[in-house]
Amino acid sequence: MAYRIERIGREDWQRLRKVRLAQLLDAPMAFGEPYEYALQQREGNWRARTDWVNEPDKIGLVAVDDTDEWVGTMLSIPNGEHPGAVDLIGVWVDPAHRGRALGVADALLDAVLAWARVRGAGRMLLGVHEENHRAAAFYRRRGFSYTGGETPYVLDREARILEMALPLDRTPSGRAVRGAQPT
Repeated sequence: MAYRIERIGREDWQRLRKVRLAQLLDAPMAFGEPYEYALQQREGNWRARTDWVNEPDKIGLVAVDDTDEWVGTMLSIPNGEHPGAVDLIGVWVDPAHRGRALGVADALLDAVLAWARVRGAGRMLLGVHEENHRAAAFYRRRGFSYTGGETPYVLDREARILEMALPLDRTPSGRAVRGAQPT
């Protein structure tokens, strides 16, 4: 199967709603929003979400399969606490399209990393639920490491979100980028 990576457009609110609801049913621990809340949101909320992700300092990407279905998402936004850093959020791949051999998550991450590097970000941060071992393994394979930072998970204060980081002066393979300066 062939996949293409596209930006989420301002008029894609219905597609965003469909994929978000699928995300929340499939991997509720990966997101800080209950399915029931998302289900009740009206068109204006979904349009606001597509507008938000289209602001100049953000990117929202989707993986699209050969039937034109959205099968994965990845977004990046500026980190509010660390100048020069960006956050990786909204990461999800449909279960039927997961796996290293298909490469959907890798293609999405490569595109997000390229965007972050072009805009001059020094590192990428993300939060992963302590029980989301599959996601953590993917991030570690791609060069992210735990920072030691953690926060309570918003939907279950007993659970933890663990912070991971990737310096962006390295290529996706982990090799230093020629001419890159440490941040």
